[in-house]
Amino acid sequence: MGQPVRSWIDDHAARTPGREAVVDLATGRRLTYAQLSLRVRALAVALRERGVERGTRVAVLSRNDFRTFEVLYACAHVGAICVLLNWRLSPDELTAIVTDADPLVLLAESWSARTADQLAETTGIAVRVTWASEADEHDDYEPLTEARDGAVERFPEVDEDDPWTIIYTSGTTGLPKGVLATHRNVLASITGIALAGEVGPQSRCLTVLPTFHVAGLALFAHPVLLLGGTVVVMRQFDPARALALLTDTTEPLTHFCGVPANFQFMERLDAFRDADFRGVVAAVGGAPVPTALIESWTGHHASMVTVYGITEAGATVIAVPAARAVDKNGTIGLPLLHAACRIRAENGRAADPGEVGELQIRGALVTPGYWRNPEATRTAIGEDGWFGTGDLAVRSADGYFTVVDRRKDMYISGGENVYPAEVENILHAHPQVSQAAVIGVPDDRWGEVGLAYVVPAGTQAPAPAELADWCATRLARYKVPARFHLTEELPRNATGKILKTELRRLAATS
Repeated sequence: MGQPVRSWIDDHAARTPGREAVVDLATGRRLTYAQLSLRVRALAVALRERGVERGTRVAVLSRNDFRTFEVLYACAHVGAICVLLNWRLSPDELTAIVTDADPLVLLAESWSARTADQLAETTGIAVRVTWASEADEHDDYEPLTEARDGAVERFPEVDEDDPWTIIYTSGTTGLPKGVLATHRNVLASITGIALAGEVGPQSRCLTVLPTFHVAGLALFAHPVLLLGGTVVVMRQFDPARALALLTDTTEPLTHFCGVPANFQFMERLDAFRDADFRGVVAAVGGAPVPTALIESWTGHHASMVTVYGITEAGATVIAVPAARAVDKNGTIGLPLLHAACRIRAENGRAADPGEVGELQIRGALVTPGYWRNPEATRTAIGEDGWFGTGDLAVRSADGYFTVVDRRKDMYISGGENVYPAEVENILHAHPQVSQAAVIGVPDDRWGEVGLAYVVPAGTQAPAPAELADWCATRLARYKVPARFHLTEELPRNATGKILKTELRRLAATS
């Protein structure tokens, strides 16, 4: 497949030691490739000394931070598996994930120290390391990145098919599944992204998407580091600062990725009116992209690339080239390098052009499966290697793919996938709830939000505010329904299955 993951940073340190590798906006840290290489190797040694071996899980709980990348590449040296935890989840949700992943080490920023301590106590994590969110806070991470006299750099052989990361994604059952990504998977994915996004050694990308998502890593941080460019890390998305950075001519950025909401927040700023994004490749995806958004940004000279991806096959599998951004908007584009895509009709045959079927993916970028979940792996990946996305799509005669319906019942709120089954399980646990069904409905700000239909248990109906509070203490905020509708019954078919199509119709007419 090519260059081993663990050699990227070291190779650039040897060839271009003084080139800037990472800029961290929150801490002000700037690291050259030489500095980053030394820190990563020292951290890899420190992890080995603490019992981390090939296949050991190392978890990270942090907002976007340059140290997350150090941990990732240190794990690549050791052959360890980096588990990227979603800090937006509730403690209960995180506990379930950490219990499943069973990491030896948990590294967390001080901002989330209380949650990290709770996780370590309840799950039995052996090694806890904290890095400082602010300069004056406790930090026992930094010493691990300092080279020590006598330290032995003895790293195991790492195979391309060894797992490098686990990223948890909710399933339609509401239970989290750990998606494995091997070194081969990541390389296949990001080489395709680099080619489609015109990434090169002079590239400077702004990373605002959460790095606990595959898109936060692969669009465009990993490709930029692979090719020797510079990654600028923003802790959390700030529309005004992002817009200022994207239009700055002193340290010009070349690449940016966001969900439609990120772009729309910047569009609402007064400074957007005179913005010039000449030289910027901007990838957008994670939710349907309005044509007006594409036209607005291309009108300000941005090269817009619409992307379609899935955690199980990398951040981008299919993309609309910048040259076709306007006239092909509404499609999801053409497959990238290393991605084979097909539409499978209901009877299992290959669908004809224009015929609706399930979008399936095969290639070196497809996950080998789910962590400790062989049943889910067998369900998702056929014996022939094709991964079923669950998305219904069509392929046109000129090869462009279009998704006509998303995975069953899932909706996307602010770029985050929300699976109604997970929310419904929480509502069903409320003592005053008999039945519940959740759907996604359009929202001007977040794209979609949740609408929960609730059948009360008994005569005492719960107040919507009470239900919202109940969910908020058990779920990430973006999963909490924005609206609750109390009803006497839910529409069902002859077999008793809830008819969500009917609920969507009711929501559209109410």
